[in-house]
Amino acid sequence: MLEVKSLTLGAYQTNCYIIRDNTSSRCCLIDPGYDADTILDKLTELGLTVEATLLTHGHFDHVGAVREIAADTGCKVYLCAEDLNLPPQLTGGKLYYTDTYGEGTKLHLAGLTITVLHTPGHTPGSVCLRTEDALFSGDTLFAGSCGRTDLPGGSWEQMRESLKRLAAIPENLWVLPGHGETTTLDSEKKYNPYLR
Repeated sequence: MLEVKSLTLGAYQTNCYIIRDNTSSRCCLIDPGYDADTILDKLTELGLTVEATLLTHGHFDHVGAVREIAADTGCKVYLCAEDLNLPPQLTGGKLYYTDTYGEGTKLHLAGLTITVLHTPGHTPGSVCLRTEDALFSGDTLFAGSCGRTDLPGGSWEQMRESLKRLAAIPENLWVLPGHGETTTLDSEKKYNPYLR
């Protein structure tokens, strides 16, 4: 069963998620954007070993702690290749990653099966990460809203198609966004103007 711990970090209040199957002593990090020491302390407190870091996109507020965490833990770092050419003012410098993933990639990590959904719009390489009952939506989908598309690499046309795709998912998944509150897909289909 999926277990999620969240840390809201940094000036942009980015949600970093620690996820695992509740029977596993290994975990994955999603979007460690800030405060590597805080994240590493939490992992020590929980007694967990990081197997991989999964990035929903390459903006600095989602990747800022990656290099330090990877150096400390030796974990793999996954990023969608379409974000490798984002300008450095958006990434905070050269992006650090060990592996790339894309549409349909299935990862078997921390006792979970995680499926990558390529959802461009906020950035060319934005992805959502799906487990059996949750969708980690990065800056694609928020409670009541969606990610901005006015930064370099953003595209409203691509965002609209990505949101249509998410709206077509039949299951009522938990939605855990890159910023803001957790919601459900059914609630977003009902109340979020960008999913109707």
